[in-house]
Order: sequence, then C-alpha cells, then structure tokens
Amino acid sequence: MKKLSARRRHPLAALVVLLLALACTGGLYAVFAPADKAQADETAQSLTIEEGKKLYAVGCASCHGTGGQGTSDGPTLVGVGAAAVDFQVGTGRMPAATSQAAQVPDKPAVYTQAEIDQLAAYVASLGAGPAIPTEEQYGPQGADIAKGGELFRNNCAQCHNFTGKGGALTHGKYAPSLEDVAPKHIYEAMLTGPQNMPSFPDTLMSEQNKKDIIAYLGEVNTEESENPGGMELGGLGPVSEGLFGWIFGLGGLIAVAVWVAARTAKAKKS
Repeated sequence: MKKLSARRRHPLAALVVLLLALACTGGLYAVFAPADKAQADETAQSLTIEEGKKLYAVGCASCHGTGGQGTSDGPTLVGVGAAAVDFQVGTGRMPAATSQAAQVPDKPAVYTQAEIDQLAAYVASLGAGPAIPTEEQYGPQGADIAKGGELFRNNCAQCHNFTGKGGALTHGKYAPSLEDVAPKHIYEAMLTGPQNMPSFPDTLMSEQNKKDIIAYLGEVNTEESENPGGMELGGLGPVSEGLFGWIFGLGGLIAVAVWVAARTAKAKKS
C-alpha cells in the first residue's frame, strides 16, 4: 500500500490525469458534435422543404397536382429533380401564363432565388433527380472553347443555330436564343432536357463537355468576339445568307447585265 501511495504522489501523476481528461473530452466531442451538426442541417433542410411545399401549394399544385403527380394541365414532377425546377422557375417559364401555347416562353422570374431554392428542395423530396449544378461545374475554369464549339455544332446547332441564335421548329415550336442565358441555366437545360430539347445526362455528355459548350457560347456571344468570315447577318445561318445572296448578289448581276446591254445598244447606234 505504501508503494502504491507513493506512485499516486508521483510528480507526473497530475500531468497524466490531465492528459487523460483532455483525451476523453476530445473523444466525446468528436462523437457527439458531428451528430449535432448533422441534426441542425437536417432541421434546416426540413424547414426549406416545408416552405417550398407552401409555395408549391399556392403556385404549382393547380396544374401539377397536390403531390406533384401531374394532371391534364401539367406533367408529373416526381423525379424531375431540383435542377429542372431551378431552370423552369428561374427563367420565368414557370408558372406558365397559359397551357394552350405551343411552347412556354421565358419571361422575368416570378419568385426570388431563395423561393426557387425552397421550391426545388420540395420537388426534389418527391423523388430523386438531377441536382442544381455548382459554379465549379459550369464555370469557365478549365474549359476547352474549341472542343465546346465542335460539340455544339454536332449536338445543338441543328436547332439553336451554330452561334446559339435560335431557330424555328415544327408546329409553332422553336429553339430559343442562347444569348444572355445564365451559364447555370444552360447547364440545367442540357441536364434535364426542357420542352422540345433532348436531355444530355452525364452518361451521355460528360460534365467537362457541358462546361466546354457553355464556354464556347460565352465566347461567341460576347461583343468583343470577331467573326473571321465578315458580316454575320445576324448569325442566323444559310437562310438569311441565301436571301442576301439572291436579293443583292443576283440583283447586282442583273443590274450589271442590263447596264452592259444598254451600253452595247448605244455603241451600235453610234
């Protein structure tokens, strides 16, 4: 007992006890603190979904159903994901002014971005779908503009024109202009395929390829960009260029031919 008592009174005993106490405190914090943070995040997400549900009931349920199951006036929203909501509502296409039009046009957004995030969170809770992309995914950093131009011409120019000016489709539908469209919304459109557009998920077109296309559009739609082919005639493609050729090119040739014929007739008379 005397030996044990002597060990307890060792000068380093207090230091050992202090280190053990600190280790136990750190261990307990590591165990319980992340759980508290996760619980707080889960609570915040639940509140966001609840607010989104309220907004949905007022502005969306009449067409898409009270549970997003869809009606005769609107498709189901189960599984479309947050990205589809952010695109449709963020570009003002939803809520739609009418369901009778051949295509829903873009217009000023009705909701704030915070409200759009709440709506997106609620719709995402109805079924798994594409998430809203981050700036790292659609930003210009690390993008290949030349590769993006090649991808755009092969996959998008048939409808949107080779510089993204847009174009007509069938039955009153059209491919909208991509000028002044936010890069995030372009990425979301490729990801979700709104209205007449096919979708390009990551399994079909990689995240890097989408980034390259967005960088290309940002380059050709800037005022500083120069057209090496000269005047672009609005960048509307062969229709406007062919019309210009017929009216001014062929018209000029006819005028020259008339002038030459008139000069020849005068020469013969003299």
